Amino acid sequence: MGRSWRSKREVTTPLIISHRENNTQRIARLDEQAETLRLRPGMGIADARAMYPSIEIIEADPAADFRLLESLADWCDRYTPLVALEGVDGLFLDITGCVHLFGGEQAMLDDILARLFQQGFHARAGLASTPGAAWAAARFLGAGIVEPGEEEELLAPLPLSALRIEPAVRISLESVGLRSVGAVLGSPRAPLARRFGRGLLMRIDQATGASEEAISPRLPLPLLSVERHLAEPIVQTDDVKTLAGMLAVSMKDDLERRGEGARTLRLTLFRVDGAVRLLEIRTAQPLRDPSMITRLFHEKLAVLEEEIDAGYGFELVRLSALAVDPFEPKQVNLGSPHTDDSQALAQFGDRIRARLGEQVLLKPVAVESHIPERSVIMVSPFDAPVRISRMRRNSFTPDQSEAQRPIRLFRYPEPIEVAATELPEGPPMHFRWRRVTHRIARAEGPERISSEWWLEEADAPTRDYFRVEDGQGRRYWVYRQGLYGASSEPPRWFMHGIFP
Repeated sequence: MGRSWRSKREVTTPLIISHRENNTQRIARLDEQAETLRLRPGMGIADARAMYPSIEIIEADPAADFRLLESLADWCDRYTPLVALEGVDGLFLDITGCVHLFGGEQAMLDDILARLFQQGFHARAGLASTPGAAWAAARFLGAGIVEPGEEEELLAPLPLSALRIEPAVRISLESVGLRSVGAVLGSPRAPLARRFGRGLLMRIDQATGASEEAISPRLPLPLLSVERHLAEPIVQTDDVKTLAGMLAVSMKDDLERRGEGARTLRLTLFRVDGAVRLLEIRTAQPLRDPSMITRLFHEKLAVLEEEIDAGYGFELVRLSALAVDPFEPKQVNLGSPHTDDSQALAQFGDRIRARLGEQVLLKPVAVESHIPERSVIMVSPFDAPVRISRMRRNSFTPDQSEAQRPIRLFRYPEPIEVAATELPEGPPMHFRWRRVTHRIARAEGPERISSEWWLEEADAPTRDYFRVEDGQGRRYWVYRQGLYGASSEPPRWFMHGIFP
């Protein structure tokens, strides 16, 4: 299903949307009234205002238009999960298998157009067995249903733009007298392909159904979904929590039948005025316990309660499982007072992440890299284990007795000022860091770490690390970047960590 849309305005003044092209303000879009005034896209704004001084002109805002289109795509998810963006002003909906839920094709089409009109949009929609025919019906016929097998009859009288071909190809076709889709359909295919390219034949086949055209949905398809249409919209957060628990009970039966548990759950709230709110939680272990799912969404809603604007209420609530894993039931020893610590820890982590965010609980994991700031990454302790190099530890990491590391490693090395060193390749005698001068009493090193040439420039400077101690017993990890005499610029010194 393809459609085009624009905002419905209460005023009667002709409206045009302008944009800058080659340092000139030109018309980008027009409403129906402006089209009757012999204005056209591409015309200069100065000429249009000279012809009709009373027209209303608004500067184009592509970013805002795209956000609006995405919000409409979220709203269309109530009809089908297969929703794709089409250009800057349209949507494709694959409604295969969903029509019977809304009383048939015509009833579904009428419902979509009526709801969009109530939200303030003047929409045009077309329904066909191919995306190309639906696109043409929406943009050139206004609205309608194209029966299977009638695609060529629909397309024949339409202009070449109905085939979604490139402007250069359309101009070339018109230059040889082919000005309608019917004229192109009646021409031999081989000469068309030879002169205008195979892209033209591909568009013809997609529109007529001779070849398949896939729609790429903008959101991942849920594996399981349960929803509740409400006779009376709800506005209270407690009602949303209660409804989430009821949906979780309904989903449990499906998860048990599949032998799976949910790892990622999404709660979608559809407002009466068309706004949509998405709430998503992730779990450390496969989960299908309704009480625990309800508790996690309770934590999520507790944080977002002030941000969730129910407006006139939510009329549709849907719970979807985006990711699942096999669920293995465990036998519980009723006579033992001990509980499963790993499960309790996972549930605790799920609640913390639901309330405070995914990045609040992280753990360091060692990875293969000689560069200190790259040798550790932070991952969630409840996610799948990170694949670490299979190389032996001693093959890429020195023994701890030979290479001690500071207990606190700075995320980014901080520059320090070094005035003098004992030897050109030796440690500093004193340094200035954070506007404080430190005199070195003891020093160990250097430990030379070369650049990872396969990740950065081959001539990247090497690092010579020193463990130094000042007169007050404070120990630091500093390094010299570069070598004396290796380049015209002197080496630079950095502070990278602090020892206990």
